[in-house]
Amino acid sequence: MDTPTADTPHGTAGAETAPILRPGVNCWRLERAARVGLIVDTAAYFEALREACDAARHSILILGWDFDRREPLGRGAGTGEPDPPPLAEYLARLLERNPELEIHLLIWDFHVIYTPERELFQRWRLRLQGHTRLHLQLDSRHPPGGSQHQKLVVVDDRLAFAGGIDLSRWRWDTPAHRPDDPRRIDPDGKPYPPFHDLMMAVDGPAARALGELARARWDASGSPGRPPAPAPATGTDPWPPSVEPALRDQEIAIARTLPEYEDRVAVREVERLYLDGIEAARRWIYIENQYFTSQRLTSALARRLQEPDGPEVMLVLPRHTGGWLEQVTMDALRGRRLETLRQADRHHRFGVYHPHQPGLGEEECISVHAKLLVVDDRLLRIGSSNTSDRSLGLDSECDLALEADAGEAAREAVRNFRHRLLGEHLDRPAAAVAAEETRQGSLLAAVERLRGKGRSLRPLESDGGAAAERLPDSGLIDPDEPISPDYFVRRFIPASRHGHGRRRLGLFLGFIGVLLTAAAAWRWSPLAEWLTPERLAAWLETARTPVIRETLVLAAFVAASLLMAPLTLLVVAAGLLLGPWLGFACAFAGALISALCGFLLGRVLGRSGLDRLSGSRLHRLSRRLADQGILAVAMLRLVPVAPYTVVNLVAGATHLRLGAFLLGSALGLAPGVLGLAVFSGSLLRALADPGPGTLLLLVAVAAVLVGGALTLRRLLGSGRSG
Repeated sequence: MDTPTADTPHGTAGAETAPILRPGVNCWRLERAARVGLIVDTAAYFEALREACDAARHSILILGWDFDRREPLGRGAGTGEPDPPPLAEYLARLLERNPELEIHLLIWDFHVIYTPERELFQRWRLRLQGHTRLHLQLDSRHPPGGSQHQKLVVVDDRLAFAGGIDLSRWRWDTPAHRPDDPRRIDPDGKPYPPFHDLMMAVDGPAARALGELARARWDASGSPGRPPAPAPATGTDPWPPSVEPALRDQEIAIARTLPEYEDRVAVREVERLYLDGIEAARRWIYIENQYFTSQRLTSALARRLQEPDGPEVMLVLPRHTGGWLEQVTMDALRGRRLETLRQADRHHRFGVYHPHQPGLGEEECISVHAKLLVVDDRLLRIGSSNTSDRSLGLDSECDLALEADAGEAAREAVRNFRHRLLGEHLDRPAAAVAAEETRQGSLLAAVERLRGKGRSLRPLESDGGAAAERLPDSGLIDPDEPISPDYFVRRFIPASRHGHGRRRLGLFLGFIGVLLTAAAAWRWSPLAEWLTPERLAAWLETARTPVIRETLVLAAFVAASLLMAPLTLLVVAAGLLLGPWLGFACAFAGALISALCGFLLGRVLGRSGLDRLSGSRLHRLSRRLADQGILAVAMLRLVPVAPYTVVNLVAGATHLRLGAFLLGSALGLAPGVLGLAVFSGSLLRALADPGPGTLLLLVAVAAVLVGGALTLRRLLGSGRSG
């Protein structure tokens, strides 16, 4: 490894005198903060937030990806000491104590896949438990696949916190990350693995600007009652006593990601700031993040590693992400990106590590959730954005950054913070990290010298990207913009064939759009009242024989499914009309016949376009799905990410074999269809004849359904994303 002295920087890219932060280019605004606090881990953040909210006079604005009203804002200081009250109770107390205070809470209206990990009916529960001046809105104004991912709290527009921590479960932890800390339990009393994250606190004009950002996000969500701007600053200073300012009188950049949506143009300041920071690096680039899957950022880092005198690059990532589904997608894609960097590392300036803590279970690790970038101790950035493509263009994000250009004191503050983080990961004093780095003249050499056998940093091993070869294209797993027909054309079809490909794909996707409209009509129009089990039962009474009745149910099932009627409702109706076992047989057969019809129609409409695009990404994606056909289809049935008929059409347009499609569909559909049909049929029998036998059968079926749901929840992961 090259080891220049600490005073002799690597690299030649970018004159250090040129500023990195540029409003209107890689950040929204540059605003001054009288004080800047750098907060490590959630225990310190929750304490600081509680202190700040206790001093609030007029307004508390909270933006988040997740929120759990049952989570206490901290833990008791010692054994036997009670925890602070749950969030909902704590916020209600603040409002009762101060009649001038208003609290606005904006949280992502999450995707159905997160339902097992989220508290249902939060808005209504808070209204029943909370206060009329506690305003909760769920933000659903995002393009398909996107989310509200900004994590921000603004108090009276005088103090603001931004970073990676939501006010939710599975976040609280201390820098010790003890494997057996009895306080690290969720509101249900269940323990969870150690968790590492960061926040930045700012005051002054920077806090006021973040208040404007929060109100703009509230408006964009379509929520009524825009939070009013607070009165002029008076009363108690809300700066938390537990947070010692790391810097003073410092300009703060606010960088955002906002995807294109309706009449809003896309904002990609987060991406530009990452790329500009990487380009400006001369000595080292230090990154902590939950994910590392971005193609653009990987390419930028690879270019710097290929330079003969470029910067060192060090990544600190979790050993693995939360659950099975993330591990076989995002972790596999991460392996591909890391292999790219290893191949580019001709001069031995790349290191990737994970924090190791002895005493954790085999499947547990410290969950690195921080979103941190440090460049040459000159640029410090903390925010909500992951080093994933979706954070660059699909999710809403908010990062804070500062450029230590006010002299050596500012750089020393950034350097001390980086040494503190490395000391935490290496289980060494920050001073020892600083001294070793000076001796070695190299960040990576110092880390290698300080790594130990106990709690420490360990090299992150990967399979060289082999697992990623089994995945669909990364643009589907980690898209960097809303997925639309134009996105498919640009990403998957060669430029020379855009015209023809756009027409063919536009026709196919237009047909899918019609079906999606039909699905929405079945759910939200008067059709939802027309298709009820009661109406279907009355209709079936006209059938003269059981055979005719069963044939009618099967035919109606197939026709309604093709017309985008919800599959779940159709299965329940079959169970109610025909009984549990006959209802299952009819629903299962009908679902497979409907799948076959959709598949064949998709092959006619879409396959010819794929065959003409041999060699394109779309063609390769189709081949990859064909290679993993049975497993891929079974997972789509177990975890539906699109309406049933749409999945059938898209599958038909790929190179999936019909046999693999039907077998995967059967494997994936069987558990859910069986459970729903048997449960609905047993429920009807129990209501009609509430004897011990029918009631016992109903309880047994319900127990099996709940057990299956919990098993699927464990397979899909812990929900600690975001």
